[in-house]
Amino acid sequence: MARQHARTLWYDRPKYVFMEFCVEDSTDVHVLIEDHRIVFSCKNADGMEFYNEIEFYAKVNCKDSRDKRSGRSITCFVRKWKEKVAWPRLTKEDIKPVWLSVDFDNWRDWEGDEEVELAQVDHYAELLEKVRTKRPPPAMDDLDRRARNEDCPASLSVRRQAFLRARLPAYWEAAAMAFQCQRDSYAREFTTTVVSCSPAELQTEGSNGKKEVLSGFRVVLEDTLLFPEGGGQPDDRGTINDISVLRVTRRGAQADHFTQTPLTPGTEVQVRVDWERRFDHMQQHSGQHLITAVADHLFGLKTTSWELGRLRSVIELDSPSVTAEQVAAIEQSVNEKIRERLPVYVRELSLDDPGVEQVRGRGLPDDHAGPIRVVTIKSVDSNMCCGTHVSNLSDLQVIKILGSEKGKKNKTNVTFLAGNRVLKWMEKSHSTEKALTALLKCGAEDHVEAVKKLQNSNKLLQKSNLNLLRDLAVHVAHSLRNSPDWGGVVTLHRKEGDSEFMNIIANEIGSEETLLFLTVGEEKGAGLFLLAGPAEAVETLAPRVAEVLEGKGAGKKGRFQGKATKMSRRAEVQALLQDYVSTQSAEE
Repeated sequence: MARQHARTLWYDRPKYVFMEFCVEDSTDVHVLIEDHRIVFSCKNADGMEFYNEIEFYAKVNCKDSRDKRSGRSITCFVRKWKEKVAWPRLTKEDIKPVWLSVDFDNWRDWEGDEEVELAQVDHYAELLEKVRTKRPPPAMDDLDRRARNEDCPASLSVRRQAFLRARLPAYWEAAAMAFQCQRDSYAREFTTTVVSCSPAELQTEGSNGKKEVLSGFRVVLEDTLLFPEGGGQPDDRGTINDISVLRVTRRGAQADHFTQTPLTPGTEVQVRVDWERRFDHMQQHSGQHLITAVADHLFGLKTTSWELGRLRSVIELDSPSVTAEQVAAIEQSVNEKIRERLPVYVRELSLDDPGVEQVRGRGLPDDHAGPIRVVTIKSVDSNMCCGTHVSNLSDLQVIKILGSEKGKKNKTNVTFLAGNRVLKWMEKSHSTEKALTALLKCGAEDHVEAVKKLQNSNKLLQKSNLNLLRDLAVHVAHSLRNSPDWGGVVTLHRKEGDSEFMNIIANEIGSEETLLFLTVGEEKGAGLFLLAGPAEAVETLAPRVAEVLEGKGAGKKGRFQGKATKMSRRAEVQALLQDYVSTQSAEE
Protein backbone atom coordinates (compact mmCIF):
# COMPACT_ATOMS: atom_id res chain seq x y z
CA MET A 1 0.00 0.00 0.00
CA ALA A 2 1.42 3.40 -1.02
CA ARG A 3 2.35 5.86 1.71
CA GLN A 4 0.56 9.21 1.99
CA HIS A 5 1.47 12.56 3.48
CA ALA A 6 -0.26 13.36 6.74
CA ARG A 7 -2.11 16.68 6.77
CA THR A 8 0.09 19.01 8.81
CA LEU A 9 -0.67 22.25 10.65
CA TRP A 10 2.02 24.56 12.05
CA TYR A 11 2.39 27.84 13.91
CA ASP A 12 5.20 30.00 15.19
CA ARG A 13 6.10 31.08 18.75
CA PRO A 14 9.11 33.02 20.11
CA LYS A 15 10.90 29.91 21.38
CA TYR A 16 9.18 27.03 19.62
CA VAL A 17 7.72 25.99 16.30
CA PHE A 18 4.65 23.79 16.74
CA MET A 19 3.61 21.11 14.24
CA GLU A 20 0.55 18.89 14.35
CA PHE A 21 0.36 15.78 12.16
CA CYS A 22 -3.38 15.10 11.84
CA VAL A 23 -3.79 11.31 11.99
CA GLU A 24 -6.53 9.81 14.14
CA ASP A 25 -5.97 6.60 16.14
CA SER A 26 -2.32 6.49 15.09
CA THR A 27 -0.04 3.50 15.70
CA ASP A 28 3.65 2.77 15.07
CA VAL A 29 4.46 6.45 15.52
CA HIS A 30 8.06 7.44 14.79
CA VAL A 31 9.35 11.01 15.08
CA LEU A 32 12.95 11.89 14.28
CA ILE A 33 13.94 15.52 14.96
CA GLU A 34 17.35 16.63 13.73
CA ASP A 35 19.01 20.05 13.60
CA HIS A 36 17.62 20.84 10.14
CA ARG A 37 14.76 18.44 9.52
CA ILE A 38 11.99 16.31 10.96
CA VAL A 39 10.93 12.85 9.75
CA PHE A 40 7.50 11.58 10.78
CA SER A 41 5.79 8.25 10.08
CA CYS A 42 2.85 6.28 11.44
CA LYS A 43 -0.20 4.18 10.56
CA ASN A 44 -3.89 4.85 11.13
CA ALA A 45 -6.59 2.44 12.30
CA ASP A 46 -7.11 1.22 8.72
CA GLY A 47 -3.43 0.40 8.30
CA MET A 48 -2.74 3.32 5.96
CA GLU A 49 0.90 4.44 6.18
CA PHE A 50 1.81 8.11 6.49
CA TYR A 51 5.22 9.67 5.95
CA ASN A 52 6.33 13.32 6.09
CA GLU A 53 9.83 14.73 5.81
CA ILE A 54 10.36 18.48 6.29
CA GLU A 55 13.56 20.47 5.84
CA PHE A 56 13.26 23.32 8.36
CA TYR A 57 13.41 27.02 7.53
CA ALA A 58 16.19 27.44 10.12
CA LYS A 59 18.29 25.41 12.52
CA VAL A 60 16.56 23.93 15.61
CA ASN A 61 17.72 22.49 18.94
CA CYS A 62 16.85 18.85 18.48
CA LYS A 63 17.88 17.94 22.05
CA ASP A 64 15.27 20.26 23.53
CA SER A 65 12.41 19.23 21.21
CA ARG A 66 9.57 16.88 22.04
CA ASP A 67 6.50 15.20 20.60
CA LYS A 68 3.20 14.12 22.12
CA ARG A 69 0.58 11.72 20.75
CA SER A 70 -3.19 12.10 21.24
CA GLY A 71 -6.15 10.21 19.83
CA ARG A 72 -6.53 12.73 17.00
CA SER A 73 -3.00 13.85 16.18
CA ILE A 74 0.70 13.90 16.96
CA THR A 75 2.06 17.27 18.11
CA CYS A 76 5.75 18.21 17.93
CA PHE A 77 7.35 21.07 19.92
CA VAL A 78 10.58 22.05 18.14
CA ARG A 79 12.91 24.44 19.99
CA LYS A 80 14.39 27.20 17.84
CA TRP A 81 18.16 27.60 17.78
CA LYS A 82 17.67 31.37 17.58
CA GLU A 83 14.82 32.42 19.84
CA LYS A 84 12.51 35.39 19.17
CA VAL A 85 13.26 35.22 15.44
CA ALA A 86 10.04 34.79 13.46
CA TRP A 87 9.81 32.08 10.82
CA PRO A 88 8.00 33.30 7.68
CA ARG A 89 7.47 29.66 6.67
CA LEU A 90 8.15 26.20 8.02
CA THR A 91 10.06 24.83 5.03
CA LYS A 92 13.55 25.64 3.84
CA GLU A 93 12.42 26.04 0.24
CA ASP A 94 9.89 28.77 -0.55
CA ILE A 95 7.42 26.16 -1.80
CA LYS A 96 4.19 25.26 0.01
CA PRO A 97 3.37 21.52 -0.05
CA VAL A 98 -0.32 20.83 -0.58
CA TRP A 99 -0.53 18.97 2.74
CA LEU A 100 0.94 21.80 4.83
CA SER A 101 -1.13 24.69 6.24
CA VAL A 102 -0.83 27.43 8.85
CA ASP A 103 -2.83 26.77 12.02
CA PHE A 104 -4.51 30.16 12.29
CA ASP A 105 -6.48 29.05 15.35
CA ASN A 106 -3.25 29.09 17.33
CA TRP A 107 -1.23 31.72 15.53
CA ARG A 108 -0.36 34.80 17.59
CA ASP A 109 1.14 38.09 16.45
CA TRP A 110 4.02 37.98 18.93
CA GLU A 111 6.83 39.56 16.87
CA GLY A 112 8.00 42.80 18.46
CA ASP A 113 6.06 42.17 21.71
CA GLU A 114 7.88 41.73 25.01
CA GLU A 115 5.20 39.55 26.58
CA VAL A 116 6.14 36.00 27.49
CA GLU A 117 4.48 33.01 25.97
CA LEU A 118 1.04 32.23 27.29
CA ALA A 119 1.99 28.87 28.75
CA GLN A 120 4.67 26.26 28.85
CA VAL A 121 5.08 23.60 26.20
CA ASP A 122 3.36 20.91 28.27
CA HIS A 123 0.32 23.12 28.70
CA TYR A 124 0.12 23.69 24.94
CA ALA A 125 0.15 19.94 24.44
CA GLU A 126 -2.94 19.56 26.60
CA LEU A 127 -4.75 22.37 24.83
CA LEU A 128 -3.98 21.13 21.34
CA GLU A 129 -6.21 18.11 21.87
CA LYS A 130 -9.15 20.47 22.39
CA VAL A 131 -8.61 23.12 19.72
CA ARG A 132 -9.43 20.84 16.80
CA THR A 133 -13.10 21.79 17.37
CA LYS A 134 -13.60 25.29 16.05
CA ARG A 135 -14.54 27.75 18.77
CA PRO A 136 -15.87 31.32 18.65
CA PRO A 137 -13.12 33.90 18.17
CA PRO A 138 -11.92 35.75 21.28
CA ALA A 139 -13.41 39.13 22.07
CA MET A 140 -11.69 42.02 20.33
CA ASP A 141 -13.39 45.10 21.70
CA ASP A 142 -10.55 47.32 20.53
CA LEU A 143 -11.12 46.30 16.92
CA ASP A 144 -12.93 48.61 14.52
CA ARG A 145 -15.35 46.20 12.81
CA ARG A 146 -15.40 48.28 9.65
CA ALA A 147 -11.66 47.76 9.30
CA ARG A 148 -11.88 43.97 9.59
CA ASN A 149 -11.46 41.87 6.53
CA GLU A 150 -14.35 39.41 6.61
CA ASP A 151 -12.36 37.04 4.43
CA CYS A 152 -9.65 36.70 7.08
CA PRO A 153 -9.72 34.05 9.78
CA ALA A 154 -12.06 35.49 12.39
CA SER A 155 -9.57 35.50 15.25
CA LEU A 156 -6.95 37.69 13.50
CA SER A 157 -6.69 41.40 14.27
CA VAL A 158 -5.98 43.95 11.56
CA ARG A 159 -2.39 44.28 12.77
CA ARG A 160 -2.06 40.50 12.79
CA GLN A 161 -3.50 40.30 9.28
CA ALA A 162 -0.92 42.80 8.04
CA PHE A 163 1.87 40.77 9.65
CA LEU A 164 0.71 37.55 8.02
CA ARG A 165 0.27 39.16 4.62
CA ALA A 166 3.81 40.53 4.79
CA ARG A 167 5.55 37.47 6.22
CA LEU A 168 3.41 34.59 4.96
CA PRO A 169 1.93 35.56 1.59
CA ALA A 170 1.50 32.02 0.27
CA TYR A 171 -0.07 30.73 3.50
CA TRP A 172 -2.20 33.83 3.83
CA GLU A 173 -3.70 33.21 0.38
CA ALA A 174 -4.46 29.64 1.42
CA ALA A 175 -6.54 30.93 4.34
CA ALA A 176 -8.43 33.54 2.30
CA MET A 177 -11.97 32.75 1.24
CA ALA A 178 -13.43 33.31 -2.23
CA PHE A 179 -14.61 36.72 -3.42
CA GLN A 180 -18.15 37.82 -2.62
CA CYS A 181 -19.04 37.36 -6.31
CA GLN A 182 -18.12 33.69 -5.95
CA ARG A 183 -19.83 33.19 -2.60
CA ASP A 184 -23.07 34.75 -3.85
CA SER A 185 -23.30 35.04 -7.62
CA TYR A 186 -26.79 36.50 -7.38
CA ALA A 187 -25.81 39.50 -5.22
CA ARG A 188 -26.14 42.81 -7.09
CA GLU A 189 -24.85 45.25 -4.46
CA PHE A 190 -22.16 44.96 -1.84
CA THR A 191 -20.47 47.24 0.71
CA THR A 192 -16.73 46.94 1.27
CA THR A 193 -13.62 49.06 1.96
CA VAL A 194 -10.90 50.43 -0.32
CA VAL A 195 -7.50 48.90 0.51
CA SER A 196 -5.32 50.73 -2.01
CA CYS A 197 -5.45 52.97 -5.07
CA SER A 198 -2.48 53.53 -7.37
CA PRO A 199 -1.94 55.02 -10.88
CA ALA A 200 -2.29 52.50 -13.69
CA GLU A 201 -2.84 52.19 -17.43
CA LEU A 202 -5.29 50.04 -19.36
CA GLN A 203 -4.84 48.96 -22.98
CA THR A 204 -8.15 48.86 -24.84
CA GLU A 205 -9.38 48.63 -28.41
CA GLY A 206 -10.89 51.86 -29.73
CA SER A 207 -13.91 52.25 -32.00
CA ASN A 208 -11.59 52.32 -35.03
CA GLY A 209 -10.08 48.95 -34.08
CA LYS A 210 -6.77 50.47 -33.01
CA LYS A 211 -5.31 49.89 -29.56
CA GLU A 212 -5.60 52.75 -27.10
CA VAL A 213 -4.03 53.28 -23.69
CA LEU A 214 -6.22 54.76 -20.95
CA SER A 215 -4.73 56.38 -17.86
CA GLY A 216 -6.47 55.66 -14.58
CA PHE A 217 -6.13 53.87 -11.27
CA ARG A 218 -5.79 50.32 -9.98
CA VAL A 219 -8.16 49.96 -7.04
CA VAL A 220 -7.96 47.04 -4.60
CA LEU A 221 -10.91 46.35 -2.27
CA GLU A 222 -11.09 44.20 0.86
CA ASP A 223 -13.59 42.07 -1.07
CA THR A 224 -15.33 42.45 -4.38
CA LEU A 225 -18.66 41.78 -6.02
CA LEU A 226 -17.08 42.06 -9.49
CA PHE A 227 -15.68 38.84 -10.95
CA PRO A 228 -12.12 39.09 -12.34
CA GLU A 229 -11.61 37.32 -15.65
CA GLY A 230 -10.58 33.68 -15.33
CA GLY A 231 -11.53 30.10 -16.16
CA GLY A 232 -12.64 31.08 -19.67
CA GLN A 233 -15.09 33.65 -18.27
CA PRO A 234 -14.71 37.39 -19.01
CA ASP A 235 -14.67 39.88 -16.16
CA ASP A 236 -17.68 41.72 -14.79
CA ARG A 237 -18.56 45.37 -15.30
CA GLY A 238 -20.06 47.58 -12.66
CA THR A 239 -19.46 50.61 -10.46
CA ILE A 240 -17.74 51.55 -7.21
CA ASN A 241 -19.61 54.49 -5.66
CA ASP A 242 -21.11 55.13 -9.14
CA ILE A 243 -17.60 55.24 -10.69
CA SER A 244 -17.41 52.93 -13.71
CA VAL A 245 -15.10 49.92 -13.47
CA LEU A 246 -13.63 49.28 -16.92
CA ARG A 247 -11.69 46.08 -16.17
CA VAL A 248 -11.31 43.57 -13.32
CA THR A 249 -8.31 41.23 -13.20
CA ARG A 250 -7.02 38.77 -10.64
CA ARG A 251 -3.56 39.25 -9.10
CA GLY A 252 -2.81 36.41 -6.70
CA ALA A 253 -5.51 36.42 -4.04
CA GLN A 254 -6.77 39.93 -4.81
CA ALA A 255 -8.77 41.60 -7.59
CA ASP A 256 -7.60 44.76 -9.36
CA HIS A 257 -10.32 47.19 -10.49
CA PHE A 258 -9.41 49.74 -13.17
CA THR A 259 -11.18 53.08 -12.85
CA GLN A 260 -10.51 56.54 -14.27
CA THR A 261 -11.32 58.22 -10.96
CA PRO A 262 -9.26 57.68 -7.77
CA LEU A 263 -10.74 56.27 -4.57
CA THR A 264 -9.41 56.99 -1.08
CA PRO A 265 -8.00 53.97 0.80
CA GLY A 266 -9.87 53.21 4.00
CA THR A 267 -13.21 54.55 2.77
CA GLU A 268 -16.34 52.44 2.70
CA VAL A 269 -17.74 52.03 -0.81
CA GLN A 270 -20.81 50.57 -2.50
CA VAL A 271 -20.11 48.12 -5.35
CA ARG A 272 -22.79 47.40 -7.95
CA VAL A 273 -22.55 44.80 -10.69
CA ASP A 274 -23.86 45.08 -14.25
CA TRP A 275 -26.48 42.41 -13.62
CA GLU A 276 -27.44 41.78 -17.26
CA ARG A 277 -23.81 41.00 -18.14
CA ARG A 278 -23.26 38.96 -14.95
CA PHE A 279 -26.38 36.80 -15.36
CA ASP A 280 -25.54 36.22 -19.02
CA HIS A 281 -22.08 34.96 -18.04
CA MET A 282 -23.61 32.75 -15.33
CA GLN A 283 -25.95 31.17 -17.88
CA GLN A 284 -23.24 30.57 -20.48
CA HIS A 285 -20.70 29.21 -17.97
CA SER A 286 -23.13 26.83 -16.28
CA GLY A 287 -24.36 25.84 -19.73
CA GLN A 288 -20.81 24.96 -20.72
CA HIS A 289 -20.38 22.76 -17.64
CA LEU A 290 -23.61 20.93 -18.50
CA ILE A 291 -22.77 20.40 -22.18
CA THR A 292 -19.24 19.28 -21.32
CA ALA A 293 -20.50 16.73 -18.78
CA VAL A 294 -23.21 15.33 -21.06
CA ALA A 295 -20.90 15.11 -24.10
CA ASP A 296 -18.42 13.16 -22.00
CA HIS A 297 -21.08 10.90 -20.48
CA LEU A 298 -22.88 10.07 -23.73
CA PHE A 299 -20.00 9.81 -26.19
CA GLY A 300 -16.72 10.15 -24.25
CA LEU A 301 -16.10 13.54 -25.87
CA LYS A 302 -13.64 15.42 -23.65
CA THR A 303 -13.57 19.21 -23.46
CA THR A 304 -10.09 20.68 -23.97
CA SER A 305 -10.99 24.38 -23.82
CA TRP A 306 -13.88 26.80 -24.18
CA GLU A 307 -14.53 30.47 -24.89
CA LEU A 308 -17.38 32.63 -23.62
CA GLY A 309 -17.83 34.94 -26.61
CA ARG A 310 -19.70 38.22 -26.82
CA LEU A 311 -22.49 36.74 -28.97
CA ARG A 312 -21.99 32.98 -28.76
CA SER A 313 -19.77 30.51 -26.93
CA VAL A 314 -17.54 27.73 -28.24
CA ILE A 315 -16.51 24.43 -26.63
CA GLU A 316 -13.48 22.65 -28.09
CA LEU A 317 -13.87 18.85 -27.99
CA ASP A 318 -10.98 16.44 -28.26
CA SER A 319 -12.31 14.66 -31.33
CA PRO A 320 -11.67 15.11 -35.07
CA SER A 321 -15.42 15.15 -35.75
CA VAL A 322 -18.82 15.22 -34.07
CA THR A 323 -21.84 13.98 -36.01
CA ALA A 324 -25.14 15.81 -36.34
CA GLU A 325 -26.80 12.92 -34.51
CA GLN A 326 -24.43 13.33 -31.57
CA VAL A 327 -25.06 17.08 -31.44
CA ALA A 328 -28.84 16.47 -31.42
CA ALA A 329 -28.53 13.88 -28.63
CA ILE A 330 -26.40 16.20 -26.48
CA GLU A 331 -28.85 19.07 -26.97
CA GLN A 332 -31.83 16.92 -26.06
CA SER A 333 -30.14 15.58 -22.92
CA VAL A 334 -29.00 18.96 -21.56
CA ASN A 335 -32.47 20.45 -21.99
CA GLU A 336 -34.03 17.46 -20.23
CA LYS A 337 -31.76 18.12 -17.26
CA ILE A 338 -32.73 21.80 -17.29
CA ARG A 339 -36.38 20.77 -17.05
CA GLU A 340 -35.49 18.51 -14.12
CA ARG A 341 -34.51 21.67 -12.19
CA LEU A 342 -31.29 20.11 -10.89
CA PRO A 343 -29.53 22.17 -8.20
CA VAL A 344 -26.04 23.60 -8.71
CA TYR A 345 -23.89 24.16 -5.63
CA VAL A 346 -20.36 25.25 -4.78
CA ARG A 347 -18.03 23.72 -2.22
CA GLU A 348 -14.36 24.10 -1.33
CA LEU A 349 -11.87 21.26 -0.95
CA SER A 350 -8.35 21.37 0.39
CA LEU A 351 -5.67 20.26 -2.05
CA ASP A 352 -5.06 17.08 -0.06
CA ASP A 353 -8.74 16.11 0.12
CA PRO A 354 -9.26 12.64 -1.44
CA GLY A 355 -12.38 14.00 -3.12
CA VAL A 356 -10.23 16.14 -5.41
CA GLU A 357 -9.36 13.05 -7.46
CA GLN A 358 -13.06 12.59 -8.30
CA VAL A 359 -13.42 16.15 -9.61
CA ARG A 360 -13.16 16.97 -13.30
CA GLY A 361 -10.71 19.71 -14.24
CA ARG A 362 -7.91 20.71 -16.58
CA GLY A 363 -5.42 21.73 -13.89
CA LEU A 364 -4.87 24.77 -11.69
CA PRO A 365 -3.18 28.06 -12.63
CA ASP A 366 0.47 28.44 -11.63
CA ASP A 367 -0.37 31.14 -9.08
CA HIS A 368 -3.28 29.26 -7.49
CA ALA A 369 -3.39 29.46 -3.72
CA GLY A 370 -5.83 28.14 -1.16
CA PRO A 371 -8.62 25.60 -1.37
CA ILE A 372 -10.00 24.21 -4.62
CA ARG A 373 -13.42 25.56 -5.58
CA VAL A 374 -15.69 22.85 -6.97
CA VAL A 375 -18.95 23.49 -8.84
CA THR A 376 -21.34 20.54 -8.76
CA ILE A 377 -24.48 19.89 -10.82
CA LYS A 378 -26.39 17.33 -8.80
CA SER A 379 -26.03 13.80 -10.20
CA VAL A 380 -24.38 15.17 -13.36
CA ASP A 381 -20.97 16.74 -12.82
CA SER A 382 -18.37 18.09 -10.38
CA ASN A 383 -15.77 20.40 -11.82
CA MET A 384 -13.00 22.67 -10.53
CA CYS A 385 -14.03 26.21 -11.40
CA CYS A 386 -13.57 29.79 -10.20
CA GLY A 387 -16.47 31.30 -12.17
CA THR A 388 -19.96 32.51 -11.31
CA HIS A 389 -22.82 30.05 -11.81
CA VAL A 390 -26.58 29.67 -11.53
CA SER A 391 -27.87 27.91 -8.41
CA ASN A 392 -30.32 25.72 -10.35
CA LEU A 393 -30.33 24.50 -13.96
CA SER A 394 -33.81 25.94 -14.38
CA ASP A 395 -32.16 29.39 -14.51
CA LEU A 396 -30.52 28.35 -17.78
CA GLN A 397 -34.02 28.29 -19.36
CA VAL A 398 -32.85 26.52 -22.53
CA ILE A 399 -29.69 25.61 -24.44
CA LYS A 400 -29.37 25.68 -28.22
CA ILE A 401 -26.38 24.08 -29.93
CA LEU A 402 -25.90 25.94 -33.21
CA GLY A 403 -23.61 23.34 -34.77
CA SER A 404 -20.08 22.00 -34.96
CA GLU A 405 -17.10 22.60 -37.21
CA LYS A 406 -13.53 21.39 -37.58
CA GLY A 407 -11.15 23.08 -35.16
CA LYS A 408 -7.39 23.22 -34.75
CA LYS A 409 -5.11 20.26 -34.10
CA ASN A 410 -7.67 17.57 -34.92
CA LYS A 411 -10.30 19.04 -32.55
CA THR A 412 -13.97 19.97 -33.10
CA ASN A 413 -15.59 23.24 -32.07
CA VAL A 414 -19.20 23.18 -30.84
CA THR A 415 -21.03 26.52 -30.79
CA PHE A 416 -23.90 27.08 -28.36
CA LEU A 417 -26.24 29.62 -26.77
CA ALA A 418 -27.82 29.48 -23.32
CA GLY A 419 -30.65 31.31 -21.58
CA ASN A 420 -31.43 34.85 -22.69
CA ARG A 421 -29.09 34.52 -25.66
CA VAL A 422 -31.42 31.89 -27.11
CA LEU A 423 -34.36 34.29 -26.77
CA LYS A 424 -32.41 37.10 -28.46
CA TRP A 425 -31.32 34.73 -31.24
CA MET A 426 -34.93 33.62 -31.76
CA GLU A 427 -36.13 37.23 -31.86
CA LYS A 428 -33.49 38.13 -34.44
CA SER A 429 -34.23 35.01 -36.50
CA HIS A 430 -37.96 35.75 -36.44
CA SER A 431 -37.37 39.33 -37.62
CA THR A 432 -35.22 38.01 -40.47
CA GLU A 433 -37.89 35.46 -41.37
CA LYS A 434 -40.58 38.17 -41.56
CA ALA A 435 -38.37 40.36 -43.77
CA LEU A 436 -37.64 37.45 -46.14
CA THR A 437 -41.34 36.58 -46.33
CA ALA A 438 -42.09 40.12 -47.45
CA LEU A 439 -39.27 40.18 -50.01
CA LEU A 440 -39.72 36.69 -51.46
CA LYS A 441 -43.53 36.81 -51.44
CA CYS A 442 -43.84 33.33 -49.97
CA GLY A 443 -44.13 31.59 -46.61
CA ALA A 444 -41.16 30.72 -44.41
CA GLU A 445 -41.33 27.07 -45.42
CA ASP A 446 -40.65 28.07 -49.06
CA HIS A 447 -37.77 30.50 -48.38
CA VAL A 448 -34.99 28.05 -49.26
CA GLU A 449 -36.48 27.05 -52.62
CA ALA A 450 -37.20 30.68 -53.49
CA VAL A 451 -33.60 31.68 -52.78
CA LYS A 452 -32.28 28.76 -54.86
CA LYS A 453 -34.36 29.93 -57.82
CA LEU A 454 -33.05 33.47 -57.42
CA GLN A 455 -29.47 32.20 -57.26
CA ASN A 456 -29.90 30.20 -60.46
CA SER A 457 -31.46 33.18 -62.22
CA ASN A 458 -28.66 35.41 -61.00
CA LYS A 459 -26.00 33.02 -62.33
CA LEU A 460 -27.62 33.05 -65.77
CA LEU A 461 -27.84 36.84 -65.74
CA GLN A 462 -24.21 37.16 -64.67
CA LYS A 463 -23.08 34.84 -67.43
CA SER A 464 -25.12 36.77 -70.00
CA ASN A 465 -23.83 40.08 -68.64
CA LEU A 466 -20.23 38.87 -68.80
CA ASN A 467 -20.64 37.87 -72.46
CA LEU A 468 -22.12 41.25 -73.29
CA LEU A 469 -19.33 43.00 -71.40
CA ARG A 470 -16.70 41.08 -73.38
CA ASP A 471 -18.40 41.96 -76.64
CA LEU A 472 -18.52 45.58 -75.56
CA ALA A 473 -14.82 45.53 -74.63
CA VAL A 474 -13.89 44.22 -78.07
CA HIS A 475 -16.05 46.87 -79.73
CA VAL A 476 -14.51 49.64 -77.60
CA ALA A 477 -11.01 48.42 -78.41
CA HIS A 478 -11.68 48.54 -82.16
CA SER A 479 -13.26 51.98 -81.86
CA LEU A 480 -10.23 53.34 -80.03
CA ARG A 481 -7.82 51.79 -82.53
CA ASN A 482 -9.69 53.30 -85.47
CA SER A 483 -10.15 56.69 -83.83
CA PRO A 484 -8.48 59.71 -85.49
CA ASP A 485 -7.05 60.53 -82.01
CA TRP A 486 -5.17 57.25 -81.87
CA GLY A 487 -1.52 57.49 -80.86
CA GLY A 488 0.48 58.99 -78.04
CA VAL A 489 -1.87 58.74 -75.07
CA VAL A 490 -5.33 57.12 -75.20
CA THR A 491 -7.71 57.33 -72.20
CA LEU A 492 -11.09 55.85 -71.46
CA HIS A 493 -13.37 55.90 -68.40
CA ARG A 494 -16.57 53.93 -67.83
CA LYS A 495 -18.74 53.77 -64.72
CA GLU A 496 -19.56 50.09 -65.32
CA GLY A 497 -16.83 47.53 -65.78
CA ASP A 498 -14.17 45.53 -64.02
CA SER A 499 -10.54 44.45 -64.37
CA GLU A 500 -11.45 41.83 -66.99
CA PHE A 501 -13.20 44.49 -69.07
CA MET A 502 -10.08 46.67 -69.10
CA ASN A 503 -7.74 43.75 -69.83
CA ILE A 504 -9.86 42.63 -72.81
CA ILE A 505 -9.52 46.12 -74.28
CA ALA A 506 -5.77 46.15 -73.70
CA ASN A 507 -5.40 42.67 -75.25
CA GLU A 508 -7.45 43.60 -78.33
CA ILE A 509 -5.48 46.78 -78.94
CA GLY A 510 -2.16 45.01 -78.38
CA SER A 511 -0.07 48.13 -79.18
CA GLU A 512 3.29 48.58 -77.54
CA GLU A 513 3.75 52.09 -78.93
CA THR A 514 0.76 53.87 -77.33
CA LEU A 515 0.15 54.60 -73.65
CA LEU A 516 -3.31 53.31 -72.76
CA PHE A 517 -4.92 54.60 -69.52
CA LEU A 518 -8.24 52.89 -68.67
CA THR A 519 -10.43 53.46 -65.59
CA VAL A 520 -13.76 52.10 -64.29
CA GLY A 521 -15.80 53.26 -61.28
CA GLU A 522 -17.30 56.41 -59.85
CA GLU A 523 -16.38 59.75 -61.44
CA LYS A 524 -15.03 61.18 -58.18
CA GLY A 525 -14.85 58.21 -55.85
CA ALA A 526 -13.02 54.89 -55.83
CA GLY A 527 -12.40 52.63 -58.79
CA LEU A 528 -9.96 50.53 -60.80
CA PHE A 529 -7.27 51.63 -63.26
CA LEU A 530 -5.00 50.03 -65.84
CA LEU A 531 -1.92 51.49 -67.53
CA ALA A 532 -0.55 49.66 -70.61
CA GLY A 533 2.09 50.46 -73.19
CA PRO A 534 5.85 50.24 -73.72
CA ALA A 535 7.37 48.31 -70.83
CA GLU A 536 9.96 50.96 -69.97
CA ALA A 537 7.36 53.74 -69.97
CA VAL A 538 4.91 51.77 -67.82
CA GLU A 539 7.63 50.86 -65.35
CA THR A 540 8.58 54.53 -65.02
CA LEU A 541 5.10 56.03 -64.90
CA ALA A 542 3.08 53.42 -62.93
CA PRO A 543 4.24 54.40 -59.40
CA ARG A 544 3.55 58.07 -60.14
CA VAL A 545 0.08 57.25 -61.55
CA ALA A 546 -0.81 55.24 -58.41
CA GLU A 547 0.42 58.09 -56.23
CA VAL A 548 -1.71 60.70 -58.04
CA LEU A 549 -4.84 58.51 -57.78
CA GLU A 550 -3.98 57.71 -54.13
CA GLY A 551 -4.09 54.02 -54.88
CA LYS A 552 -1.85 50.99 -55.18
CA GLY A 553 -1.29 48.19 -57.65
CA ALA A 554 1.17 45.88 -59.34
CA GLY A 555 2.19 44.79 -62.82
CA LYS A 556 4.83 43.54 -65.24
CA LYS A 557 5.71 43.39 -68.94
CA GLY A 558 4.16 46.67 -69.96
CA ARG A 559 0.97 46.45 -67.90
CA PHE A 560 0.12 47.88 -64.44
CA GLN A 561 -3.28 47.75 -62.73
CA GLY A 562 -4.64 48.55 -59.30
CA LYS A 563 -7.21 50.24 -57.09
CA ALA A 564 -7.63 54.01 -56.75
CA THR A 565 -9.42 56.14 -54.18
CA LYS A 566 -9.35 59.48 -56.08
CA MET A 567 -10.74 58.92 -59.57
CA SER A 568 -11.40 62.67 -59.71
CA ARG A 569 -7.68 63.17 -60.46
CA ARG A 570 -7.73 61.31 -63.76
CA ALA A 571 -7.04 64.55 -65.65
CA GLU A 572 -3.79 64.97 -63.72
CA VAL A 573 -2.72 61.50 -64.76
CA GLN A 574 -3.54 62.24 -68.39
CA ALA A 575 -1.41 65.40 -68.22
CA LEU A 576 1.43 63.40 -66.65
CA LEU A 577 1.32 60.87 -69.48
CA GLN A 578 1.16 63.58 -72.18
CA ASP A 579 4.21 65.31 -70.72
CA TYR A 580 6.12 62.04 -70.73
CA VAL A 581 5.24 61.32 -74.38
CA SER A 582 6.12 64.86 -75.42
CA THR A 583 9.49 64.68 -73.66
CA GLN A 584 10.27 61.36 -75.33
CA SER A 585 9.35 62.73 -78.78
CA ALA A 586 11.56 65.81 -78.28
CA GLU A 587 14.53 63.65 -77.30
CA GLU A 588 14.10 61.55 -80.43
